[in-house]
Formats: sequence, structure tokens, C-alpha cells
Amino acid sequence: MIDLEVPKKFRPLVAQARGMAEEVFWPISRKYDCAEHEYPAELDLVSAVIDGLSDSGAGQGAGASSSTRAKDDGATEGDVAAVGSGRRAKGERENRNGSNLSSVLSILETCRGDVGLTLSIPRQGLGNAAIAAVATEEQKARYAGKWAAMAITEPEVGSDSGAIRTTAVKDGDEYVINGEKIYVTAGERAELVVVWATLDRSLGKQAIKSFVVRRDNPGMRLVRLEHKLGIRASDTAAFSLEDCRVPAEDLLGDPEIRIEGGFGGAMQTFDNTRPLVAAMALGLTRASLDRTTELLADAGVVPDPDRPAATQPAAAARLLQMEADYQAAYLLTLRAAWMADNGKPNSMEASMAKAKAGRTCVEVSLACVELAGATGYAETELLEKWARDSKILDIFEGTQQIQLLVIARRLLGYSSRELK
Repeated sequence: MIDLEVPKKFRPLVAQARGMAEEVFWPISRKYDCAEHEYPAELDLVSAVIDGLSDSGAGQGAGASSSTRAKDDGATEGDVAAVGSGRRAKGERENRNGSNLSSVLSILETCRGDVGLTLSIPRQGLGNAAIAAVATEEQKARYAGKWAAMAITEPEVGSDSGAIRTTAVKDGDEYVINGEKIYVTAGERAELVVVWATLDRSLGKQAIKSFVVRRDNPGMRLVRLEHKLGIRASDTAAFSLEDCRVPAEDLLGDPEIRIEGGFGGAMQTFDNTRPLVAAMALGLTRASLDRTTELLADAGVVPDPDRPAATQPAAAARLLQMEADYQAAYLLTLRAAWMADNGKPNSMEASMAKAKAGRTCVEVSLACVELAGATGYAETELLEKWARDSKILDIFEGTQQIQLLVIARRLLGYSSRELK
């Protein structure tokens, strides 16, 4: 059974991440929202601190780069002891409180400060999580200390990752990659880009593989940086790949096309990264709720969870409802990370967490702007910025609609061909 208290060994990490959000991110949040595409130099110190925590073991996985998947050793849910409790009944196996859970907890706190700045921390990109999810031990060692972005989306492909048109053709000891990639988070600043490409278009999603491409590869050209509604501190790039040659050893996971194996390992990336994006949404939601609660308290409106909502001011009742939505998303996210740490298939749970947290984030942030009135729209507060930042968290790593489709397929037992 799962105990949803934060494990003791992760509490120092959570406290440090919370301090980073409040002492480092909040003071510079508006600055880099206005100075789009300017690299936040303050993050170099943050990165050094995270590296130091990870190297010492104190960090327990202090960011996306630490997220990985435990191997399933045959344990069933009934075999697993309570998270954080340290108690096991006879015959139960020890529970793993691993890097996925610690990454979710720390990212939640840093995104309570600023999502764009969190995405801009060196060596903590979603590409790093992808490498951690599917790379071999040799590849992990070779890419260690590098900042990796992830390139999936293409023009006219959108949410259907299985329809990717970028191709990778084997040529001796190399693959030659051709295609276009858009909306690559941290694409300009990263040292590596994890590029999704197909080995054979006629085979659909089964032939999709992911390749690590070095940012200075002459075959990968930066086309533009996007101007965005939110998360402006984070750069979002578009790339053109023209006869881009990549060593065969930089293909992540199994190089063989497995007809029955889905994306050949590439989709395992989402099982790790979707809980991380859910944690980002939770952090922004928590920040919006906390600040709005403070502003309403200053106006004499204080919600009482022990009283019926109908007996309280409308604003207080709305806060209580949003708090309930937050808690539901929080529990789903912990569940998905816990399953990954314990080697359990979590594709449906990861999609549930991402769908609930993404939708909650958008609804809560907009409602908080509304509840705060004119203050919610002013630059004196971060509420309006958080509302702009929120929308992307319901889109990237799979849109709301895609998450619901994945969940429906899992619940009903349908394949992607049977339920589109």
C-alpha cells in the first residue's frame, strides 16, 4: 500500500527546492518574462547547486535528468510496502522511493517559483529524462553532464507522434537524418537534442526511434526561436535536419524494429516525462492558490474547509473547490511516479496525472486572476504571468485530448488502430 506522505529522505530536497523558488526564482521571474530569449545567468549557480547535491547523493534525484525507470522484478502491488513508512509485512518486498518521486517533488517546488526558469536550468531538460528512461548504461555514462533537449513535434504532424516524417536511414556506422522539428524546449541552449525519427515510414509507429544529436552537428540547423504566450524564460526552437549524420551508437534503446513492440522503447520516455510535466502544472497551481488565498485573506475572505460551501462567500467556496482539484491531481502524480520507481507499467497513470494536472492548472490559474480582480491583471503580481504560463502545461508532452485517448484505450483494452 502507498503512503502519500513525503518520505523523510526527500524532505531536505523539497525544502531546498522551495527556497530556490521563493528566494531565487520569484525575484527574477518578471525580468525574464519581459526579456524573452535572454539566458538567465542566475541559473548557473542553481545548476551548480543541483550538481553538487546529485554528486553527493543528498539530492536523491534533484531534477529531470535523474528520472529513470526501475526494472520490474515481478513484485505485485500487494508486495510493496508503504512509501516512506519503512514498515513491511511478512512476505512484502521493500518499496523503492526513487528518483522519479524525488524529481516530481522537487520540480513541483521549483515550478511554484517559475516554470520557464525551471525548464532553463542547465542539464535538467526533458531530453535528459528521455535519456534516463531508455538509454543503455554506456550511453548514460557518455552523455553524463550534458544538457539535452527533446525534439518530437513536426509541422503538420502535431499530437500524432506515430505520424512522424523525419527519417533516419542507416549508412554504415551512421544514421542519416532528414526532416524538421518544431517547439523544441531549450533547443538553442542545450548541448544535445533527442530527435525522434522513423526508420521506415511504411511501418508507422513501430519504426519510430530516438537519436541523440549533438547541438553543433552541421546537419542540424537552427531555423528560429519562437515568441510565446508564456514560459518566456525558456527558449523554444525550430530545427531543420538535412543529411544530419549521427553515429549508430547514438540511437537510444533497441535498434531493431519490433512489430509488436510499439515505438520500440521511444514511448517509454513519456511514462517518465508526463509525471514531470504534471508536477510542473502542480507547482504553478500551488503558487496561484497560495497567492490568491493571501490576497483574499487581506480582503477578509477566508475559506473554512469544515463548513459547507453554500454557507461561505462565493470566493471562499471557489477556493475550496480548486484546492480539492489540486489534491486530486497531486495524488495522481505521486501515484504515477511511485509506479515508475517500482518497475510497474504506468502509461495510463502517467496520462491520468498529466491530464488532470494540466487541466487543473489552466482552470485554477485563470480563476485566480478572476478572483483577484484588477490585482490579478497587474504586473505588480505574478498571477497574470502564471495564467499565461499555464496553457503550455496542458499541451506539451501530449495534449489533454491525447491523454484522454490513451486513458480510454487502456481502460477499454483497445489498440491505437481500434480507437482513434
